[in-house]
Amino acid sequence: MEAVTIGILLPLAGTMLGSAFVFFMRKEIPDQLQKTLLGFASGVMVAASVWSLLIPSIDMAVTLLEGEDGWRVVPAAVGFLLGMGFLLLIDELTPHLHLGAQKAEGPRSRLSRTAMLALAVTIHNLPEGMAVGVVFAGEAQGLTLSAALAVSIGIAIQNIPEGAIISMPMHAEGNSRWRSFLIGTLSGVVEPIGSVAILLLAGVLGVALPYLLAFAAGAMMYVVIEELIPETAQGRHTNLSTIGFALGFVLMMALDVVLG
Repeated sequence: MEAVTIGILLPLAGTMLGSAFVFFMRKEIPDQLQKTLLGFASGVMVAASVWSLLIPSIDMAVTLLEGEDGWRVVPAAVGFLLGMGFLLLIDELTPHLHLGAQKAEGPRSRLSRTAMLALAVTIHNLPEGMAVGVVFAGEAQGLTLSAALAVSIGIAIQNIPEGAIISMPMHAEGNSRWRSFLIGTLSGVVEPIGSVAILLLAGVLGVALPYLLAFAAGAMMYVVIEELIPETAQGRHTNLSTIGFALGFVLMMALDVVLG
């Protein structure tokens, strides 16, 4: 139980650490560094989706379906599409504003610019919390504790630069350093909440775990394709985001293989 608690809280700790950069850095994050960090976050999320979620989903389905090898991909495919659809629905129904954008997305709202920026980041962080929760839930059905911790550590590492990318633009928007730090930290609170919710759901629907693994993968991939990749592909220094992606992917892959 202690290891599970630590694993659930690690991503939030990463976000808090990254958000604290607002106290030590006086200027905005240079565009080159921001592109590299966004690419890094994308690489970690894609690798976690494939190595830590989709492949275990298929392997677990083989065990549950006993000999029905032709159907083993169904839970992964269905769960992945449901995860993509779920994030698409949240994206459409929630008013939010992406960093650097002038026009808000989702339904019209009277929320402040800061509130809509925070909502955008919260939407981004939800799938990561779900991913951590579902890999720890999978421990009861064959996934190892070390493999679950690998996902948690990988997400925590990519949350450090992500927290800085959130808090520092918040400060540039006119918020105080403490308010920017708080908003950045609060955006990460949804991760342990999502983890606990998935753990409770998996406890009730144990046979659905392959679907839940793929669901988390689909949700994470939606964030990468819809938000992170477009941001890294705009303007100059896009090659740095590609390098960051490669580094993030290899790091998460290595963590999964070594600790898994």
